[in-house]
Amino acid sequence: MVRRVAAEAVGTALLLAAVVGSGIMGDRLAGGNAALALLANTIATGAALAALIFTFGPVSGAHFNPAVTLADASQGGLRWPEVPGYVVAQATGAILGVWTAHLMFGEAILQVSHHVRAGGAQLASEFVATFGLMAVIWGCSRRRAEAIPIAVGLYIAAAYWFTASTSFANPAVTLARSFTDTFSGIRPADAPGFILAQLVGALAATLLFRWLVPSLPSRAPAVVVPHAQGKEPARGT
Repeated sequence: MVRRVAAEAVGTALLLAAVVGSGIMGDRLAGGNAALALLANTIATGAALAALIFTFGPVSGAHFNPAVTLADASQGGLRWPEVPGYVVAQATGAILGVWTAHLMFGEAILQVSHHVRAGGAQLASEFVATFGLMAVIWGCSRRRAEAIPIAVGLYIAAAYWFTASTSFANPAVTLARSFTDTFSGIRPADAPGFILAQLVGALAATLLFRWLVPSLPSRAPAVVVPHAQGKEPARGT
């Protein structure tokens, strides 16, 4: 359990360093072109996410996301007493990742975002983004588990562009990005609405795929969810 929690913390920290760091780099190099900055942010985030799932999947399942952890536990892949450790590790790692990005780019370490992301369109976008993310995870994990790292990375890259919110789809990411007043930030007042929409989206996708594809594999090979009830995550493919 200690190794799994550590993997979740380090993996989430690296993910946020990629999200925020590439946002800062893209914003600086794009010369005021927001589309170009978002494209740079998108490519780096999708690539980093796929690589990190490949890397940490054999240890912890590579959730990096409280919504994924809760969905996994609801289907018997993770014991409920283990959920708080995962969630705390993800939130802590995410904030450390934001601070790491600030350090790398010479920004003030402690910041609070002023980037407004409010309104029904933003909340609907987060519902759709998280619903789609969980649909990809559940659909692949029950039929093609080896495809999850690439599928998740590609989906998040696409969702950056087809959602108005640029697809946070992750409560830990949302919380951490409220502590950066850079390209990737979100105003703290807007974060609770995002998180609620994400949790509802994850629940909706989990219920749908429990009906669409009811059979769970006995063992998830090295990536994300689900794992067999009462067993350790797989240690390799």
